[in-house]
Formats: sequence, C-alpha cells, structure tokens
Amino acid sequence: MIFSKLFRKKPTSIILEQGGDGEHSGLNKVLTVKDLTFFGIAAIIGGGTFSAIGNACYSGGPAVVILYLMCAVACGFTAMCYAEFASRVPVSGSAYTYAYVSFGEVFAWIIGWALIMEYSIGNIYIAFSWSGYFTNLIENFGLHLPEWLTINYKSAQDAVVANKGVEGLLAWKNAPQIAGLKIIFDLPAVLINVLITYLVYRGTKESKNFSNVMVYIKLIIIFLVIVVGAYYVDIDNWTPFMPNGFSGVMGGVSAVFFAYIGFDAVSTLAEESKNPQRDLPKGMIYSLVICTVVFVVLALVITGMVSYQLLGVSDPLAEIFALKGVKWMLFIVSIAAVVAMTSVLLVFQMGQPRIWMTMSRDGLMPKKFSKIHPKYKTPSFATIVTGLVVGIPIFFTDENFVLDFTSIGTLFAFVLVCGGVLMLSPQSESELKERATKGKFRIPYINSKFIFPVFIIIATAVLYRFIPSFFVNVFDFSNGKMATNLPMLVFLIVCLV
Repeated sequence: MIFSKLFRKKPTSIILEQGGDGEHSGLNKVLTVKDLTFFGIAAIIGGGTFSAIGNACYSGGPAVVILYLMCAVACGFTAMCYAEFASRVPVSGSAYTYAYVSFGEVFAWIIGWALIMEYSIGNIYIAFSWSGYFTNLIENFGLHLPEWLTINYKSAQDAVVANKGVEGLLAWKNAPQIAGLKIIFDLPAVLINVLITYLVYRGTKESKNFSNVMVYIKLIIIFLVIVVGAYYVDIDNWTPFMPNGFSGVMGGVSAVFFAYIGFDAVSTLAEESKNPQRDLPKGMIYSLVICTVVFVVLALVITGMVSYQLLGVSDPLAEIFALKGVKWMLFIVSIAAVVAMTSVLLVFQMGQPRIWMTMSRDGLMPKKFSKIHPKYKTPSFATIVTGLVVGIPIFFTDENFVLDFTSIGTLFAFVLVCGGVLMLSPQSESELKERATKGKFRIPYINSKFIFPVFIIIATAVLYRFIPSFFVNVFDFSNGKMATNLPMLVFLIVCLV
C-alpha cells in the first residue's frame, strides 16, 4: 500500500485544475513568445559562456563549431521533450510536474529537490562569478573595494591555510574584527542577490522588462564583438581545422554542453504565459536556435583572430583583443559579462519559487509556499525563501563547492524529462485534433524500429573511425579499471534498451 502511494501518478486534469489557468493560479499572464525567447537567451548566454568557449576552442580548434552543433541537436531533442510536456501540462512545475505525471510522486519529490541544485545553488555560483566581473569593471573607473568585501570567508581562510592567493591573504590581513571574528564577505554578490530577489518579488512584468533590456544589451555587445573581431580574422588560423583530432573536439564537450543549460528554466513560466501550450515550446526552441548561431559565429571569429593554442584562458575574449591591441574592447567585454550573468541570475531566481509553489499545491511543501501576493501576483513567500537560500551561503561557502551540485541537478532533470515522454499515456484522436487546431506543440511520432539501428551503426562507425581505442578501453577490466568501465558499459546497454 505504502509502495503504491510512492509511485502514484497525478492525473493531468487535476494538475490543470489546480494551477493551469490564470483564474486558479493567481499569476499574471503577461508573457509572449518574444518574452519567453528572451528569457531563454538570458539563461543560456551567461558570463560563463565566454570562458567555456575559450576552453572548448583550445581543446578542439576551429572544429569546435561541430561540437556546438552536436550539442545543439542533443539539447534540441531535450527541448522538444520539455515542449511536449509544456503543451500537455502547462503549469509552472517544470521537470518536477513532468516527473509527477510520468513516473510518480517519489520521483517528483526527488527531482523537485534536485532542481534546487540547478536554480538556487547554481545562482550562488553565478553570484560569485558576477562579483568578480563587476569588481574588475568598476576598477576601470578607478573604484576599488577592499579585498575583504570582494571575497567569501572560506576562500580567504583557505588562502591562509595554503599560504597562497594574494587576494585571500590581503583580505584576511586587512579585515576588521568583531569579537575576534574577521568580517569577510562578498558584498557585490550579496547585493546583486538582493536586487534580483526584489525584482522577482515585484512582479513578472517588471522582471520581463528588465530581462528584455539585458538581452538587448547582451546581443548588441556580442554583435559588436563579432563585427570588430571579423576585421582581424586570418583564415590561415582555421588550418588545420581539427588540429587535435576528433578526440580533441570531444574534449570540450562538457564546457560546450553546459553552455546550453538554462533553456529549461523557461518551462517554469508556464502559468505566466498568455498561451503556454503554443508559446512555451516556441520560446525554448527559438532561444536554442538563436544561441547556437551566436556560439558558432563567435567560435569561428575567435579561432580566426588568433591561434587556438592561445585560447586556453579564463577570459578568452579579453585576451584576444588585448593581443590585437584593441584595448577599448576590454571594457566592452567586461560589460557584456556583467550583463550576461545578471540576466542568468534573474531567470533562475524566477524559476525556483515557482517550482516550490507547485510542490506546495501537491502537499509536498508547506502551504505557505503557494501563497500569491495580492498586488504583485507572484509567489511572494517562496521568492523570499529563494533569496535567503541563495544569499545566506554566500557568506560561508565558495564557488568550487557549489559548482558540482549544479551539474548533477541539471543532468538529472534532463534524464527524467526525456524518459518521461516515453511514459506518457497516448492521447485520443479528439485530443490530438484539438492540439492541432489550436496550434499546440506535439512531438511528431516516427516509428524508429528501422531508423534507430541505422543511427547505432553510424555512431559505431564514427567512433571506430576517430576513436578506435574506445572499443578496447570500454571492455578493459584489468588493473582496477572495472570500477570505471563497468558502469559505462551498463549505461550504454541501458541506453540501447
């Protein structure tokens, strides 16, 4: 009996009745396709994008554009799965609600808390990164914050223990004390969290306007980087196109794949969309396409400006413009990074309260979390708690600790959503006809019993051609390799099944 309750699924009709329309949800339906697309772009193109593209180009050379296209296809299929769920279940729970519909309550509970790792804990990392870029930006204007206000306590303490790291050592040395406790905290990270929380609390319309402005600024600056950079492109730098082979290209897969993360956050805005079943899928897919074009063109430009061997740095755009003597672009790049990360913070900070709000409706969180502000029409209590969950750890943790949690939560959500589509019950002919007439998204059905084997053969041929050692290594269980190779082999078999 208890076991069956753990895996009970929630009917779509009940979910829609609880929160699927503006009358019941209490949220303002103000978002259009354009707004959702801009939220997607805001979440995908972050400050980390600029560092990730440098590492990927350093590993794969100009051929990294192939990797961007491959990851775009993979994320595109994932986006289609999100779009199918968004069309059937247009509520704000994102992967949590989708897991509840397809797998049952226990999986929904797990994924609901896993999403905290993507949104809340992810925003801790982004706030730290934002602080670093913002500090560098204001120093261009001659403004300098003391070190004990630009670094977190743990990083300063670690610097003292290791006796290295100039900023941490200076912060520890110069920090004021109260009752013997050194006052060290990252002030810019704290302030940006307060500002973003306030914007999200005030309303979706205000957040939308702010996000749209940030995206416009971000895209204009990236366009400027591409235009100015194109002037310095030397096509000889594109030869050899694949200097480190296919394995070198794939060496940047983690950096490139996680550059695309964020489009899923758009699905948390379902109840604030004017026509979620039509607009959410379009917003996610449009944002992926636009960002892919930006990434590919940007990768071609920077690998054409300098040798790929010079791009393995934390801030490649600033590095290449410094090498070319275009000093004024360094300031532009710093602005782009600050704006990019501000917009990412906003989107993720909007996503987390809405997931908690949906969990609260289902009885998996206290009812207080589903409270809607009577004036601003936002999940006010959940928004404040999200601000605290992000803000408090800023005082005592560091970016390295939170980064791994973000990756785990995101991948877990992707796996369950893609698997959940296969678990959805088939719709009747009348339901399919209604979705078609109202312009609602639907994944086209293709019988893959002949297509899938062809894909397997092609993938195997590509691996054998470019990475022949893969087939030897994956079956090598000697010298303690079983601990790593056996799970990989099991994973491949499960994927095939």
